[in-house]
Amino acid sequence: MFVDQVEIQVEAGRGGDGCVSFRREKYVPRGGPDGGDGGDGGSVVVVAEEGVDSLSALAHRKQWRADRGQPGSGDQCHGASAKDLIIRVPPGTVVHDARHDFVLKDLAAGDRVVVAQGGRGGKGNLRFKTSVNRAPRESTPGAEGEARTLRLELKIIADVGLVGKPNAGKSTLLSRLSRARPEIAAYPFTTKYPNLGRVQIDMDRSFVMADIPGLIEGAHAGSGLGHEFLRHIQRAGILVHLVEPEPTDQTDPLTNYRTIREELEKYDEQLGRRPEIVTVTKADLPGAAEVRDALAEATGGTVLLISAVTGQGLNTLVGAIARELKGDEDKW
Repeated sequence: MFVDQVEIQVEAGRGGDGCVSFRREKYVPRGGPDGGDGGDGGSVVVVAEEGVDSLSALAHRKQWRADRGQPGSGDQCHGASAKDLIIRVPPGTVVHDARHDFVLKDLAAGDRVVVAQGGRGGKGNLRFKTSVNRAPRESTPGAEGEARTLRLELKIIADVGLVGKPNAGKSTLLSRLSRARPEIAAYPFTTKYPNLGRVQIDMDRSFVMADIPGLIEGAHAGSGLGHEFLRHIQRAGILVHLVEPEPTDQTDPLTNYRTIREELEKYDEQLGRRPEIVTVTKADLPGAAEVRDALAEATGGTVLLISAVTGQGLNTLVGAIARELKGDEDKW
């Protein structure tokens, strides 16, 4: 099950109490205080780890509590500090403080953030010994650990995002270019969640492509599946816009193209300025070339013609994506 947004409660461990104790040994008069400190409570730490691709492991566990520190004891024995509680999430997870509505950290691979600090251990009476107070009976309790309500939101990290109306052929294209195996069927909204695949350019270069569920008019306001997954497009460096030449709902391909562009811009103005490669799919259909020419005239740019079934134009598409990515040296 793909889960990309959850809300959880986290609570760090309480610190152990300090100890009040005195040495009582034969032949050791006036032994003095020997109460040890309490151990620190465990913190709650969120870590972005490669290999984790969903927040599903967190969906059915709403409460996360770290262990508390052990209390101190006599003979100057300090209590053991508790281990931190690690919550593993996918790279690209944004950690929000849900109660105060601010971002704690946007996690890339390997990043970590302490979301709840463990309580400090209390001091034993040994700490209060002075030249004028040689038998202190004072100690301090352990401090309470922090508690927070978190909202974790996953925005998948991909170099290329496939966008378009439902049934435009995004999943078929992803399966043809990579080893990803998304669900493919001859009806709209087959894709229920984003799929990722790695596309190999040559021996040394590759890029990650994401298949975003089909968008419809009003997606930015919550219509269809788009509202749930538009956030994933924000991470994509390049958009590949797939246009179906003969939509099953008999709509106009150029109108469909403009509709998706408007939805992207309404959701995030930055998406309107994102590099875009416009592609007409299903090149084997009779009217595909005419739609390609009409789109090229309307957009004033190059429009590719491809077929994920026959393989026509796929090398040209991968080459165009590679040229766009090559401008960003961090990709290579």
